[in-house]
Amino acid sequence: MEKFALLSELLSQKGILHRSNLFRPGRARVELMSLAHCPHYIDAFTHNSLDTKALRRLGLPWSEGLIKRSWVAPNGTLLTAQLALRHGIACHLAGGTHHAHRDFGSGFCAFNDLAVAALGLLNQGRVQRVLIFDCDVHQGDGTATILAETPEAFTCSIHCDKNFPANKATSDLDVEVTKGCGDDEYLEIVERTLNHCLDQVKPDIVLYDAGVDIYQGDPLGLLNISLAGLRQRDRLVLETCTRRTIPVATVIGGGYDDDRPALVARHSIVVEEAQRCFARLG
Repeated sequence: MEKFALLSELLSQKGILHRSNLFRPGRARVELMSLAHCPHYIDAFTHNSLDTKALRRLGLPWSEGLIKRSWVAPNGTLLTAQLALRHGIACHLAGGTHHAHRDFGSGFCAFNDLAVAALGLLNQGRVQRVLIFDCDVHQGDGTATILAETPEAFTCSIHCDKNFPANKATSDLDVEVTKGCGDDEYLEIVERTLNHCLDQVKPDIVLYDAGVDIYQGDPLGLLNISLAGLRQRDRLVLETCTRRTIPVATVIGGGYDDDRPALVARHSIVVEEAQRCFARLG
């Protein structure tokens, strides 16, 4: 959990984050969370009444801090999307908890912020079509299952074929990347897939999961993407969306490394690239 505060500190030091562009979400309303999650699971997780098996599947020890973050983060992704609709680009310094399903948590994800935000936008009538473009190294299985019956939300997951989860869900579009894939092949896949999705879906907004666990040094990644390749991916996605005047909201997604400063520097890349794109929009 410490990476979230460290990311904020780093972006402040770089002069990217300051008072005029910082927005703090509050705790999400139950009504919003219930769009994506069943009431029984929401209550059990919040009040620490999940059984041992459910906690093991979630992969995180229950704590008051976890509860606070889990209730705020989905609202942060929704706020980020609303800001993107207003300004063209906005970045959430958390989010991407795409393994959470409607009635259980999984893979370090308690609530699914991407599904909550997509359903919140649609429920509010702010958009007609949402594209969730998930480039985390792991498949967005929870997002796929929660939104399976919501045709207005198109789920696309580009992920490593031999990675978690073992049993993949069915997104609207799944693109499996071979273990050990390098920069050139990966970037060509991302570019081709994104343009296909934008042409087919014609979304009013893109929710972009910029997971950095594709990085070659990530212990849970299994791909061979360099830092330069990681930056090029984020630049490609952001520039493609802005060139088509499609609002894009980013979340940081997965990233795992005991070297916290190095991990946070990787998470900062999407925000740095978003700042450059935003400057050109102005």
